Amino acid sequence: MDVDKLKAILAALQGTDVSRLIWVSGQETLDLRLGPPPPTTAVHAVPMAAPMAAPLHVQAANPHPPAAPTPTAAPPSPPPAARPAEDKKTFTVNSPFVGTFYRSASPDSPPFVDVGQVVKKGQVLCIVEAMKLMNEIESEQPGRLMEVLVQNGSPVEYGEPLFRLEPV
Repeated sequence: MDVDKLKAILAALQGTDVSRLIWVSGQETLDLRLGPPPPTTAVHAVPMAAPMAAPLHVQAANPHPPAAPTPTAAPPSPPPAARPAEDKKTFTVNSPFVGTFYRSASPDSPPFVDVGQVVKKGQVLCIVEAMKLMNEIESEQPGRLMEVLVQNGSPVEYGEPLFRLEPV
């Protein structure tokens, strides 16, 4: 369809109540929608309900109720486990946001760093993908990579430790 014919069709439709025109001519199809765009439906977030507790099993009243249990002191909770001495000599690199952890730039490339490797301040250690953006995570200080704490391709949370390094 040539431009002049299209202009003539549009001019003929001006001032009419026609909101849609479908024109088929041989192999060509023209589908025109005139007027304001259709209203969009608003999407509202619906708060999730709190998980419900499991239903309680109700028994018939016992004519001879058991004696009330005697209160006993709860056993003292064990003290939090102390970190090994070597942990005081290491530091972690944590995820700055929620995303997916990748050790290399692509599935075929080698990891950015390997255990035992010495890294410099600012050296890329991994990528965390967040909302389709690949974010390089760098070391904030020099160190030797002692441990990779996350599996490649795993989801990570904000603040989750990714690597354990020993300062050099």
